[in-house]
Amino acid sequence: MHFATVQRLLGLIVTMFSLTMLPPVVVSLYFADGQWAPFVESFGILLAAGLALWLPVHRVDRDLRLRDGFLVVALFWIVLGVAGALPLLLGEVPRLAFTDAAFESVAGITTTSASVMTHLDQLPKSVLWYRQQEQWLGGLGVIVLAVALFPVLGIGGMQLYKADTPGPVKDEKLTPRIAQTARALSSVYLLLTATCTAAYALAGMSLFDALAHAFSTVSTGGFSPYDAGLAHFNSYAIDMVAVAFMFFGGINFALHFVVWRTKDSLSYFGEPQFRGYLFVTVALTALVTTYLLASGTYASPSEAFRHGIFQVVSMQSSTGFVSQGFAAWPGMLPPLLVLMTFVGGCAGSTAGGMKVIRWQLVLKQAQRELTRLVHPNAALPVKLADKPVPGRVLAAVTGFFAMYLVLFGLMMLAMMAAGLDQVTAWSAIAACINNAGPALGGATTTFQHLPEAAKWIAIAAMLIGRLEVFTVVVLFTPAFWRH
Repeated sequence: MHFATVQRLLGLIVTMFSLTMLPPVVVSLYFADGQWAPFVESFGILLAAGLALWLPVHRVDRDLRLRDGFLVVALFWIVLGVAGALPLLLGEVPRLAFTDAAFESVAGITTTSASVMTHLDQLPKSVLWYRQQEQWLGGLGVIVLAVALFPVLGIGGMQLYKADTPGPVKDEKLTPRIAQTARALSSVYLLLTATCTAAYALAGMSLFDALAHAFSTVSTGGFSPYDAGLAHFNSYAIDMVAVAFMFFGGINFALHFVVWRTKDSLSYFGEPQFRGYLFVTVALTALVTTYLLASGTYASPSEAFRHGIFQVVSMQSSTGFVSQGFAAWPGMLPPLLVLMTFVGGCAGSTAGGMKVIRWQLVLKQAQRELTRLVHPNAALPVKLADKPVPGRVLAAVTGFFAMYLVLFGLMMLAMMAAGLDQVTAWSAIAACINNAGPALGGATTTFQHLPEAAKWIAIAAMLIGRLEVFTVVVLFTPAFWRH
């Protein structure tokens, strides 16, 4: 383990993150909300901390190994979760305690819609901007964005990219060089953000609201400057813009890049993961819309469809926007929508959850085992896109599912030990580990009233979900630390 190299990278990353405190200063000065000082103080503290980490080891020139990459990524999200809490702690508004500030910051950087803040409509614009900005930075993965800048600093980034990229297969690159890959992903992300901002503005939002909501829509984060979220606008057009870009956010960004480069939108349908993602979304939208009509929740088919597709796409992509209080919907709908977050979006997207491709592989494995009961000697490879899936990938997917569900169960029990009822406990952990946000029971609208211990469990769940389990768990294995 090259600890000096890890320290050098972490120092650079914290130094770079300190720059994210400056845009809220500009927003504060523009809107004259008087809240610029906490961001300036946070900038100074983080810049000093980053330089203090970097300067003692800035001459270290060693290759970054994969194990170092996993450690940097895990430390990165933990450190930035704490660092991002600084302006929320230092400011007079909203005046959060350390646990609440850390919760809000981690929720932002992991693009989880869970929040402990209320009365958002009355908060300064700079604070609201900061929350949205954190989700936008976390959406694609701050590390992948930073990798595009590392060549300037003489640092290679493939190890970081492999450690941070979502999905079961981490060895594929869009371009021969990792920096070019990071730039390609960043370009697609910026283009989607700009397009989403323009669409929201055309649908009737102010420029501030359009940009703020674009940040949390494309990142599938789900924060909003309003307590009611997008329901604040009560606009069919705005809801449909959100549906489109939440859905796009849940698609593999490598596939977006291919379509952008080839100018062939049919390339989407050649990808089995996209077809699975689209099928689940369409099927569940039809089910939820029909249920809402049959139960009399909405008398109009157009209203049932509007709220049905909005909530399905929001939960499927783990964005967490709420157009209506779906927790009050009848019958099976509330738990169904929470359970959808376990499926999530495509690998390589900004969405959370277990990812569609893993579910496809698990179902194909199950189908193979059922066939083997009838034909025990048959050679039955698992295929995806007519190509056999390597055994190591299938083993990794199986292990991922097992570890994911074990951790979910343990954290749910820990929530109940902290004093939560069963519905609140299981839905809160599901919402956090899948980086979705909305829960049921006592966490339907906010996590503010949860016990402090429960909030820290939720913070751990958000980090584990964002790092896709193995990146965290591997740090606790003896083999990882052996020379």
